[in-house]
Amino acid sequence: MTHPKLVESMSKPAFYPHGPESIELIQTHISFIFIAGQRVYKVKKAVDFGFLDFTTLEKRKHYCNEELRLNRRLAPETYLDVVEISDNDSGHLVLGKGKKTVDYAVVMAKLPQDRMLKKLIGEKTFDPSIMSDVARKLAEFHRHAETGGKIDEIGGVETIRRNHKENFDQTEKYIDRIIPGFQFHFLKAYIFDFMKRHHDLFCNRVKNHRIRDCHGDLHLDHICLANGIVIFDCIEFNERFRYEDVAAEVAFLAMDLDFNGYLDHSSHFVQAYIQYAGDHDISVLLPFYKCYYAYVRGKVTSFRSDDQAVNSVERENAATDASRYFDLAYQYAARLERPTLIIMAGLMGTGKSVLARNLSSLLGAETIRTDVLRKELLDLPPTQRHHENYGEGIYTDEITSKTYARALQWAEEKLRSGRSAIIDASFSKREYRLKALETASRLGADHFIIECVCHGDIVRERLRNRLSDKSEASDGRWEILETQNKIFDAVTEFTKKTHIVIDTSSADQREMAGRAVYRIKVGKTK
Repeated sequence: MTHPKLVESMSKPAFYPHGPESIELIQTHISFIFIAGQRVYKVKKAVDFGFLDFTTLEKRKHYCNEELRLNRRLAPETYLDVVEISDNDSGHLVLGKGKKTVDYAVVMAKLPQDRMLKKLIGEKTFDPSIMSDVARKLAEFHRHAETGGKIDEIGGVETIRRNHKENFDQTEKYIDRIIPGFQFHFLKAYIFDFMKRHHDLFCNRVKNHRIRDCHGDLHLDHICLANGIVIFDCIEFNERFRYEDVAAEVAFLAMDLDFNGYLDHSSHFVQAYIQYAGDHDISVLLPFYKCYYAYVRGKVTSFRSDDQAVNSVERENAATDASRYFDLAYQYAARLERPTLIIMAGLMGTGKSVLARNLSSLLGAETIRTDVLRKELLDLPPTQRHHENYGEGIYTDEITSKTYARALQWAEEKLRSGRSAIIDASFSKREYRLKALETASRLGADHFIIECVCHGDIVRERLRNRLSDKSEASDGRWEILETQNKIFDAVTEFTKKTHIVIDTSSADQREMAGRAVYRIKVGKTK
């Protein structure tokens, strides 16, 4: 156990020989950090989280020495020493060697808070080329970091699988409290499906010495721009988290940049690292490892939401932040890996456009709405209403045919440029669906049809509400639904794997989109 007088003693300026004016205490879930003027003393808490164990004095001594050794690789002028904290039987603790050692502290030079990357990157004067400098330093560090032997063994496929299993095991208690159940189950399926599909790539990363003794905790809070680039506070307590693919290290910082809204800086950093390291496999592995680290941050932040040592406001904020991290992990996992054509199908009022819109942001695909495109082709305002009978006016077979042809042309342009597209239309006629299939096959793109179905009473209500929505481009009405239903060709030309049927009767739009994403990404029903 942590000595009962440790926090009280180390919170007093008189405890320190260099005589600081005041002491600031910062707590994390694993450390007490005492800022004493220009010196910082970091003491490990006597905790055991499974992935780390500081419960004995000998373990805390060992990991303090490891923290000093490992961090001197990237921050030699910041990490100064490991000192004892002793009890001299006088009832008071002292800094240094005494009659009985009760704990150990890592001594650091205080880094200037106004030079932290997390602060500087948000300023208008921030130079984007700094991210390239960070990438260069990291690539050089990785080039000389230890590899082979135990590092390769620990950092291989089985450890990656174990780390993920541990994440899911430790976060089950947060399902539907901090992370929605549909996200949890999809992420678990995605991770192990990705590992199965890319097993050879993971093995080749080991053979090619891309597994190194890395930093392991590389995010914005651990980079300071003072007398060069100082990268500090690496993982010392678990080799499993430090012996890793350099792609994972790159992904961690890229994820943190994304989380904080710096998407351009994230992309710049990744591309610069790939250039300096000559490691083009990173592009394939990046979403996987971004997902992993977003999930790790969600997990660790969730732990803080349970920490009774902090006040209720901090616990609530931690739960909110953890949920954001889990959302980000979900977004990375949902992104399409290859150019893909998705066509929506179904009767009017079944929620195709809402689902397409939600899928667009999750999958990273652009949506082409035929309701809007049809009116653009006729030089009409998209919200101008045209309540003709089915197949008349602007809805004749000729105009419909031109609309679908133009939609497929746009989709083809996107697929050729390496992007994905969703065509939001009824696709009631088999001939149009076959043309979509032909387009995707000819371009070597993946393809899916998402058929929306919905309870009649809900459809009626949606169509009624649509009439009063002046921003709505669709002219669908209950009066013509029966006609559309009669002429709708049953979907038989798609395989069971590529034909996804979604019941949109639920009011939970995120969960509905989640079911579609699960089918698209994992290829089975959950």
